[in-house]
Amino acid sequence: MTAAPAVTGSVAVVDPYASDATASGIRFLHRLNPLSKVAAVLPAMIMLIFVRDLVTPLCFIVLSYALILVGARIRTRTAVLLFLAVPLGMLAIGLGFSLWVDAAGVEHTAPFLQIGGWTLFTGALQVGFATALRLAAILALALIGGLTTTGPDLVRASIQQLHVPYRIGYTALAAYRFVPRFGYELSVIRAAHRVRGHGTGGMWGGRGPFARLARGWGYIVPLLAGAIRHAERVALAMDARAFGAHPTRTERHLVPFRTRDIVFIAAFLAVSAAILVITFPWHP
Repeated sequence: MTAAPAVTGSVAVVDPYASDATASGIRFLHRLNPLSKVAAVLPAMIMLIFVRDLVTPLCFIVLSYALILVGARIRTRTAVLLFLAVPLGMLAIGLGFSLWVDAAGVEHTAPFLQIGGWTLFTGALQVGFATALRLAAILALALIGGLTTTGPDLVRASIQQLHVPYRIGYTALAAYRFVPRFGYELSVIRAAHRVRGHGTGGMWGGRGPFARLARGWGYIVPLLAGAIRHAERVALAMDARAFGAHPTRTERHLVPFRTRDIVFIAAFLAVSAAILVITFPWHP
């Protein structure tokens, strides 16, 4: 349930710690427990480490993309990543691995490309693209949960279902949230330097690598000072809330493990087993 916005004067203020907006019924991945999405894809990711054919990882890529398209809310940037960046990266990795394959082990296959005395065999291409497809399949399976799960929900689920000590879970979450904070601090420091005209003149005022290095060195001290101030504020806030004083804490937001999560895990494991039985080369 999404918390209602609080009205302050004429401005509606939305609680930043409230649950995400309720997804439509068809976008079911957002409604699942984060741990169920991890438990469902983990066996397939482990099995993909041992496969060497092309069909098995390709089937898992198709399955993952179908689930993401049907069950997740994706933005234009994410769609470009899925359908343009990932295929191009897979093509580049496949060609790169093909060039590193020992020709002595695939010289019995048909030649694909010859340049002088150098030959690229079809067996090398098969090995290279099989490796690239395995990596792409593992990435696609990880995106099922990665695109539909927030960090706080994963931490809450780990504490509530896996009984991870909250001291570890919320400390890790606080450390993870330092990363976007550093990005914001860096943008503020850069803007302040531009306002003061730093880097626009002198021997380091150009756009070359030495100028970039000099400007980057000038960001270190104020960035460290901002990080220390932020760490002190976080420590004071945790102390004010008696963090670590008791073995357990009351959770404001619950992340339950429902029947739908069990059904999703069972269905995904069944489909994964069917793919492995049909496509995996059990007999060399």
